[in-house]
Amino acid sequence: MSLAACTSAQTWIWYPGDYEIWLGNQMNNRRTERGAFFPPFWKTDSHYVVVEFSKQLNLSEPEEIFIAAEGKYNVKLDGKLQFGMPETLLLPAGKHNLNIKVWNQSTPPAIYVKGKTVNSDATWRVTYEDKEWIDESGKASDTSATIYMDAGCWNFDGTTERPSQFRLMRTPHQPTSRTVQPEGGILYDFGKETFGYLTLKNLSGKGIIDIYYGESPEEAKDKAYCETLDKLQLEPGQVTDLAIRRTSPLSSSENGRTSSSSSENEYTLENSKAFRYVYITHEPGVQIGEVAMQYEYLPEEYRGNFRCNDEELNRIWEVGAYTMHLTTREFFIDGIKRDRWVWSGDAIQSYLMNYYLFFDSESVKRTIWLLRGKDPVTSHSNTIMDYTFYWFLSVYDYYLYSGDRQFVNQLYPRMQTMMDYVLGRTNRNGMVEGMSGDWVFVDWADGYLDKKGELSFEQVLFCRSLETMALCAGLVGDRINQQKYEKLAAALKAKLETTFWNASKQALVHNRINGVQSDAVTRYANMFSVFFNYLSPEKQQAIKHSVLLNDSILKITTPYMRFYELEALCALGEQETVMQEMKAYWGGMLKEGATSFWEKYNPEESGTQHLSMYGRPYGKSLCHAWGASPIYLIGKYYLGVKPVKEGYKEFSITPVLGGLKWMEGSVPTPNGNIHIYMDRRTVKVRATEGKGYLTIKSRRQPKANIGTVEKIDENTWRLRIDTPEERIVTGLKD
Repeated sequence: MSLAACTSAQTWIWYPGDYEIWLGNQMNNRRTERGAFFPPFWKTDSHYVVVEFSKQLNLSEPEEIFIAAEGKYNVKLDGKLQFGMPETLLLPAGKHNLNIKVWNQSTPPAIYVKGKTVNSDATWRVTYEDKEWIDESGKASDTSATIYMDAGCWNFDGTTERPSQFRLMRTPHQPTSRTVQPEGGILYDFGKETFGYLTLKNLSGKGIIDIYYGESPEEAKDKAYCETLDKLQLEPGQVTDLAIRRTSPLSSSENGRTSSSSSENEYTLENSKAFRYVYITHEPGVQIGEVAMQYEYLPEEYRGNFRCNDEELNRIWEVGAYTMHLTTREFFIDGIKRDRWVWSGDAIQSYLMNYYLFFDSESVKRTIWLLRGKDPVTSHSNTIMDYTFYWFLSVYDYYLYSGDRQFVNQLYPRMQTMMDYVLGRTNRNGMVEGMSGDWVFVDWADGYLDKKGELSFEQVLFCRSLETMALCAGLVGDRINQQKYEKLAAALKAKLETTFWNASKQALVHNRINGVQSDAVTRYANMFSVFFNYLSPEKQQAIKHSVLLNDSILKITTPYMRFYELEALCALGEQETVMQEMKAYWGGMLKEGATSFWEKYNPEESGTQHLSMYGRPYGKSLCHAWGASPIYLIGKYYLGVKPVKEGYKEFSITPVLGGLKWMEGSVPTPNGNIHIYMDRRTVKVRATEGKGYLTIKSRRQPKANIGTVEKIDENTWRLRIDTPEERIVTGLKD
C-alpha cells in the first residue's frame, strides 16, 4: 500500500475525519506506564455509527457494480430499497440516485464500490443524518436541510484492503550485542533508538519472564524506575501477557511469517515499545534461545536530502531525519517511548519538517483531523491554549505548502466552531488568558515562567489564528466571516505593541496583569513577532540584540522552542550564528551518544542527568519529534526554499552558506523537487514545477547560463526561474 492520496479509480471511502479519529483512538490508547494502561486526559470523540453515501449517476448503458462495506448496509436506487445487502447491483442506463447507508458501531462505516464507470472515490457525498422522514400520507420529506460532505479516503484501493485492518509495516531486526549482567539477566543492545515488538524465540520451560526497556542501559537495568516493562508467564505451549491478561499459543516463524510446521517456539509481544536496550530476567525454569524484534514503521520516501562539507552537520541532518521517521506513524506523534500521543504543539513542527523531508500530505491531514475532533468543543486542543492556536496555524501552513483547497473546504466548519470557542473565552480587551480548565503551556522552562494574566505570546498566536481564519473564510467564499476575522485580527494586532512593547527594554514584555505591564522579558513572543513580521524592521533588529542574543534572558533548553528561536534568528539573517548554535546544541546531543534527538537538552547537565524529567529518573524522551528541527531550518533557511504562493505555484530560493564551504540538497514540492548546490562562487538550481526567483548575495554581478541576473538591492541579485532546466550562476563574490 502506497502513501499517496486516494487517486485510484476506486477506493474505500468514509465520513471525513471519522476514520482519522477512530485510528487516532487506537494510537492514543496504546500508552502504558510501567505496564499500566494510560489513556489521554482530553475528550475522546468517536465516529458516526450510521453514514449515508450517495452518488448521482448518468449512465450511457447499463452497468453492474460490486459493493463491499465495513458494517451492515442497505442500498437504495432512486429511493427504492434493494433486497438484502447486495454484493452486486445492475444499474440501468440513464440518470439515477444511488444511496448506500452503513451502520457500524465498532469501526467507521466505509464502502467500496467498483464498476466500469461507477466507483467509490472522493466525489461521493456523505452525511451522518439524511433528515428524511415519511408523513402520514406516505410522502417523503424534503432533505434539503441535510448537510453533505465530500467523502473521506486515503489509499485503501482494493476490495480486501479494509481500512479497519490497517497496520504499519514490520521488518525483523537483531540486537547488535548481548551482555550477561553480574546481577543476572541479559542486556540486549539494538544499536540505536528503535520502535517495535520484542520477539522471544526457542522458548521452553515454565515460569515468569521480566522484560525491562530503556533508551539507555541505565534505564533498562533499573527495574524499579524504568518507564516501560513487560511481564510474561511462560507455560508449555503458551505465553500469558500479565499486563493485558491475554494468553497466546507459542508460534513459529519462517521469514517473518508464522507457521505451525516449524519446531521453533516463538512469541512476539502484542504491545509495541520504544527502546535501544532491553534487559531480560527470568525464573530458573525458563529457557530463551534468542531475542529479536519486529521493527514497526510507516513506509516513507526521503524526498528531501542534504549534504555539505561539515560532517557533523551531515550527521545532525541524518539523525534528525531518523527521528522524524520514528515519530511519523499513523499520525505525527510526540515521542515514541512515553506519551506516544498526538499533541498539537509537537505536530505543527512535524508538519513543517515533513514538508522538507517526506512531503507526506496524507499524514498531515490525518493528524489535523484527529486533533480537531468533533463538536461540541469543550476544551482547547489537548487542553492547551497555545496548542489550539498551533492547530489553526497548521492549517495555514498546510495550504501554503500543498495548495490543497479542498481540504480547507472540508475542515472549515470545524475551524469555525473551534474559533467560536476561543472567542467565547476572550476578556474585555479582546485578549485571551488562562481560564478554568486551560493549560497555558508555552514551554518547559528551567526557571520560573509566569502564566498569569494576558501573555504576549498567547496574543501573538491568537492574532495569527484570526488571520488564518480570515484566509480560510476567503478560500471557501464566506465573505461575511472573512471580514469579521480580518477586523478582529487587525484590532488585536494593533494592541500588541501598545500593550506589551517596553521602550526601555526594547522588547515585548512577557505579560500584563490587571492592566499593568510586567517587568519580565522572555523570548517567546519576541521571536514569534519576528517571523510573523508583526513589528517594524527596526524593532525586529532591536529584539535580536535585546532578547535573542542576550544571555541574561531566560534561556531555552527544549528543542521545541529552539526551533522557533533559531528560525527568528535566521529570518534576521543570522545563519552563521544559527549554524554554530545547531552544531553546539544538536552536536552536543550527538557527543552524548544520541542516535535520535531528545525532548530536552541542557549542555550544563552530564551523565544520567540527561535522562531525567518530570521528577522521574528516566522521564525524558530521547526520541522526540520536535528534536528534529534542523531538517526544517536547513531546508528553509540554508538551502533557502519556501513557497510564496500556495502549492509552490510560486517559490523563493534564497540559499545561504552560513559559514559552510559548500552544500547541496533537494526540497520536495507537491509534484516535484527543487535541487540546490552552492559554494562560495557558484549556485546551481533545478526546479521541476512552479515558477519563482533565485535571490543571492554578491558584491559583484554574477552571470547565469539561462536568463539575466538583475540587481534588486545593494549586493543583492535575482534570477527568474520559469522552466525546469538547471540554472548555473557563477562569479559570486563575498
